[in-house]
Amino acid sequence: MQPLILPVGTVCALVGPPGCGKSAFAAHYPASWRLCLDLYRLAATDSEADQTATPVAAEIQNLLLDARLSRNLRVILDSTNVMAHVRAGLLARARYWQRPLTVVLFDVPLPVVEAQNASRDRVVPLHVVRELHELTPTREQLLAEGFGTVHLASELATVGAGR
Repeated sequence: MQPLILPVGTVCALVGPPGCGKSAFAAHYPASWRLCLDLYRLAATDSEADQTATPVAAEIQNLLLDARLSRNLRVILDSTNVMAHVRAGLLARARYWQRPLTVVLFDVPLPVVEAQNASRDRVVPLHVVRELHELTPTREQLLAEGFGTVHLASELATVGAGR
C-alpha cells in the first residue's frame, strides 16, 4: 500500500457513504487541510446530523475551499461527495483556480459500511447509508466525469505524506 501524497494546491475529494472511513482517513492529514460539512452543520445548528443546515454548510465549505485554492493550499473534502452535481461543482472550482483535483473512492462493501456506521457516535439511519452506498460512483464513472486521478481507498496507506 502506498500513502497518498498531495502536492501543494491539490484538492482531494473523498467519495463514499457515511461510515466508510472518510473522516478516519482525513484525520491523518493536518486539520487545516480538512473541510467537513458535518462540522459546518454543527457550527450552524449544534447538530452534525441536521440536514436542513446542509445548504449553509456547503456555502461555508465553498468559501473556505476558494480561500485555500486562491492561496494554492492543499484541501481534503471530507463529505460523501456521492452526488454527481456536487462533484461537478468541485470540478468547476478546481478548474477555475487551475488546481489539480484527485479523488479517493472508498470502495468499502456495504456490510462493512453498515457495521462501521453502527459503531459510530452519530449513527446515520440505515436506509440513508444504503441509498448513499448505492449512489457511490465507480472509478470509471469518476474518470468519465473528468477527474484525472482516482485512488481506491483499499489501495492506500492511511498515513499521508507531502505535508
